[in-house]
Amino acid sequence: MRFQAPESLSEQIAQHIGHRIVKAQLKPKERIQELKVAKELDVSRGSVREALLILERRHLVNIFPRKGAVVSELSAHHINCLYDIYINLISMHITALAILWKDGELDEMIQEVEKINKLTSSPDKPVDKVIEASFALMSMTYPIVNNLYLEETLENFKPAISRTYYLAMKLRQEQLDETRTFFNKLVSKVVKRDQASIEQFITEYGELQRSLVLQELKVSISEVAPYLK
Repeated sequence: MRFQAPESLSEQIAQHIGHRIVKAQLKPKERIQELKVAKELDVSRGSVREALLILERRHLVNIFPRKGAVVSELSAHHINCLYDIYINLISMHITALAILWKDGELDEMIQEVEKINKLTSSPDKPVDKVIEASFALMSMTYPIVNNLYLEETLENFKPAISRTYYLAMKLRQEQLDETRTFFNKLVSKVVKRDQASIEQFITEYGELQRSLVLQELKVSISEVAPYLK
């Protein structure tokens, strides 16, 4: 059983701001004012400053001298850099999972996949819940693989990846269908300990996600371009 310390105030603030960034309620390059956030949340500026440092480590904000914190840019270059690393990390992690799992350890994961199946088949297309369930599924694998460095790295990437998932899905049913198919096939490969095909399978899905994100990014930029002239 793992000990889990309660979340600090700074972590709670970071999650609050991070959620707004992930869902594009705070836009790229938008300034985040410490004093304004402190007043809105009724917390100290010191706690907000610590939260912003957490978000900087998670690649959601950039902090500049004399300028403060701004929401990090979401460009094709940033997306490509992110997916180059993340695809390899996930492949490494899931391959280890296929090797290390023991009887009964995948039961909870299989139940979570059933939850994803129901969510992606829902007529209201609950993207928030699908993304949440996808990361919940990933969290279930951490104790089995038991690599704290890999776990910490993947967790730090989670907000930035979530941000791209929201951009890619855009409530499109076909993308939700792809997500459902991916997790069903992935768990099946892990159950069969099919290490040989896991890396290729994850890479193919990761590249599909990358292309969708880049495609949606172009659409988003074209939509706001007239207002930037």
